[in-house]
Amino acid sequence: MSLQVVVNFRVIDESADWIVVDKPAPLIVHPANLKPEPTLLGGLEQLLAYEIQNGACLGIITRLDRETSGVVLVAKHTQAARELGWIFERRQARKEYLAIVSGWPEVDFWECAEPIIRAGELGPSDIWVRQVVSPHGRDCLTRFKVERRFERADGKFSQVRCFPETGRMHQIRVHLASCGFPIVGDKLYSGNGSEYLEWMASGWTPELQRRLVLPRHALHAARLEITWQGRAVGWEARLGLDLLDFCEGREISPTPDIVIWSRHD
Repeated sequence: MSLQVVVNFRVIDESADWIVVDKPAPLIVHPANLKPEPTLLGGLEQLLAYEIQNGACLGIITRLDRETSGVVLVAKHTQAARELGWIFERRQARKEYLAIVSGWPEVDFWECAEPIIRAGELGPSDIWVRQVVSPHGRDCLTRFKVERRFERADGKFSQVRCFPETGRMHQIRVHLASCGFPIVGDKLYSGNGSEYLEWMASGWTPELQRRLVLPRHALHAARLEITWQGRAVGWEARLGLDLLDFCEGREISPTPDIVIWSRHD
């Protein structure tokens, strides 16, 4: 008997060149240099095992952080990966994200063009991946649209649609925090990063729950549009139950587990 890992992503669309899936949080996309765990790539390799045996070579085109849910585009072969890569390098793809943020922005539309750089490039930093706004950073632009404002017992919040015009690491999270509206549950950018260090040291605690409200950052890749072989194509993924529950003031649904099952060879 052997263990087979079934990861709980949903296939949105598929062609001979690519497959598009809705990735849940906290599923990681690629294997990390930590303890072994199920990954989106591993799940896709199981799903497309026959195609891989016949020459397919999967390439993740739109990478999402572990805690970010939503649309992921994956090339099925090297040529498709190359052509899709060019589309994104030339900024010809249109991406939309939904974020739930703390606070009520005073305007419904705004943009942030603050450059971003890794904090460690400016000086000592305890968190290698943390980015900061700095004039020494790379050009960066995100547009924002408030879709709703709501209140819960734990504060005022807004659902914001985000349109990143560039593709810097953690761009949306950094820009929203710099504008004074950090993403709910963001351990890296809700404050100075101390919440992330606490979480790494002690795991999720009642104190972190009080400060961050959600156990994962409330960011979702909602829509992706490209032109492929002369035809416009687009894909959407709905907010997960945990984020919908939060917006509607309900008790938060637990994050779906990664399912492990067994079978006889």
